[in-house]
Order: sequence, then structure tokens, then C-alpha cells
Amino acid sequence: MNSKKIIVALDSNDINKIKKIANLIKKEVYAFKIGYEFFFNFGIDGYNQIKKIKPKIFLDLKLHDIPNTVKQGIKAIEKLRPTFTSIHISGGDEMLKSSVINRRNTKILGVSILTSLNKDQVNKYYNEDDIDKVVKKFVRCAKNYNLNGVVCSPKEIKYVRKEVGRDFIIVTPGIRPETYNSTFDDQKRTLTPKKAIDLGADFLVIGRPITESKNPLEVVKKINQSLN
Repeated sequence: MNSKKIIVALDSNDINKIKKIANLIKKEVYAFKIGYEFFFNFGIDGYNQIKKIKPKIFLDLKLHDIPNTVKQGIKAIEKLRPTFTSIHISGGDEMLKSSVINRRNTKILGVSILTSLNKDQVNKYYNEDDIDKVVKKFVRCAKNYNLNGVVCSPKEIKYVRKEVGRDFIIVTPGIRPETYNSTFDDQKRTLTPKKAIDLGADFLVIGRPITESKNPLEVVKKINQSLN
């Protein structure tokens, strides 16, 4: 596995700021993650600007729709050649099967339960008060339908790794360095970078602790040092 573990989430509506940060830290990270905020603000042109800085991109659009729509969506995403893209596992069997039909260059990750949801929210919307039980069921489906990996919170890494084996990719958001302190944080199920890697994560998605810091390069280097 690649020695670089960090995927930096470029969630911003300021493309010049993001490009400056991307150029600064590109050699210290595995990839950049482009999600809704960036993609809907800057589109394919903005995506290509980041891809020129670093070719490895996680295009995190979390597709969730009827099977044919997802199939055609993946076909269009393939033209952009991201390293990873994402779909919601909860989209159902036929959607999962359709998502891998056109896959050639891009690895497809299944999103299990969003890291912003706590036990009460999972119980309300999934009718199950045991988060672990829901995530286990979802990751089994992801593997059975030949997705390349899953996105799960760091709290679920240990048993997800047992469920899917060594070759299945685990990408983990909800990563918070010990020194990170914010008055607003919508992540509910979090761990430190070192703990997440020790539990079996392959890649760590980290956004605001890096992009909103006064010295993003220093933050990334300190995280890398902690992992090594």
C-alpha cells in the first residue's frame, strides 16, 4: 500500500485559496478529495485544475439514485479518471450491481453510514439502534457486489476490516488530530489519525484541520510523522 495515507478534502468556494494549499501540500498527501461544494462551484474545469496539481483525485459525489441513472453517472465520471468515486450502499442491490458495469479506471467506494450521524439519528432513519450492525450489513453488500472499498467512520474500522479482508479498501473520514479544536464540528464519530491507521484504515480523509489551519503543510507533516 502507498506510504502516503492522507486524502485532503478540498471543501471550499475559494478556488485560489484551495489551489494554493494544494500546491503547498501535494507531495505530502496521497490524493485530494473533491466533493459537492467544490464541484458544484467550479465544475469540471475546477476539477481539472486540481488534477493538474495532483492526478490522484477522490471525486466524492456519493451517487444514490435508480440503477440506470447511477450506471450512466459512473460512465460519465470515468471520463474524468478520478482514482476513487463514491456511491451510497443503501441504494440497493440493483444500484450496486449497475455501478460496477462500466468501471475501468476508477475504484468505487461504498458509503456506509455518514460520520455526521450518531446513534439516535441512525435509529431514526435506519430503524436500528446498533450502528455496528447496520455498517456490517452494508459492507458485506459492498463486497458481495464487487465494489473496491468502503467509506466508514473510524469507530467501525476494526470490525469492517474483519468483514472485508485485507485487500478491500477502507477510506475513513471523521479524522481529528489531537491538537484540533473547533467551535463547530459536525463529525460525530471521530478518532485520531494514528488510531485509525492502527485499526486498519488504508486512507484518511482530513479537511478542515488542514485547510483551515494557519500552516497546512506543517499540519500534514506532523500527521505523517505520527503515522510513521
